[in-house]
Amino acid sequence: MAYVDGFVVPVPKANKEAYLKMAREAAAIFRDHGALQLVECWGDDVPEGKLTSFPMAVQCKADEVVVFSWILWPSKAVRDTGLKQAMEDPRMNMDMSKMPFDGKRMIFGGFEQVVDA
Repeated sequence: MAYVDGFVVPVPKANKEAYLKMAREAAAIFRDHGALQLVECWGDDVPEGKLTSFPMAVQCKADEVVVFSWILWPSKAVRDTGLKQAMEDPRMNMDMSKMPFDGKRMIFGGFEQVVDA
């Protein structure tokens, strides 16, 4: 089955276009290195929880939106190779100080797909 890298990140509302531009550029790089799909979802119904929630997990501020995204890979082996290659790709040499979000509050992880219904 496929392998998924998942991400949750707070993005300032004012940075939406800059974030989407960066995401499109990154998607092309990941696809060039084996990813099947990259999906970005801009939160519009993401409630604050009492015990836990997406906004709480990323310490979302009033002027930010939670973005939920994932990269779909054909397998973990392709992901491991492709991710390494993507990170070494010269197009990924982005100035981290100019990123349109706070990467310190990003949540991410790799997931083995176990159901595809």
